[in-house]
Amino acid sequence: MNTDTARLALTDAAGWRKSSRSAWQNGCVELNGSISGYMGVRDSKLGADSPVLVFNLAEMQAFLGRVKNG
Repeated sequence: MNTDTARLALTDAAGWRKSSRSAWQNGCVELNGSISGYMGVRDSKLGADSPVLVFNLAEMQAFLGRVKNG
């Protein structure tokens, strides 16, 4: 599977979840890891109409590591 195929699969996939640490009612990102090896990210305000960004797991781990380290 490649990123474009994963994006199509994640766009229609169940399993989107908003962060439990989100204090915002209408402004957060949602994540979906239901496609093996990929993580989808979308805007919770737009829900199913949101464009989906797709990262492989190494990209997502690098991003989260940098966020945690400021």
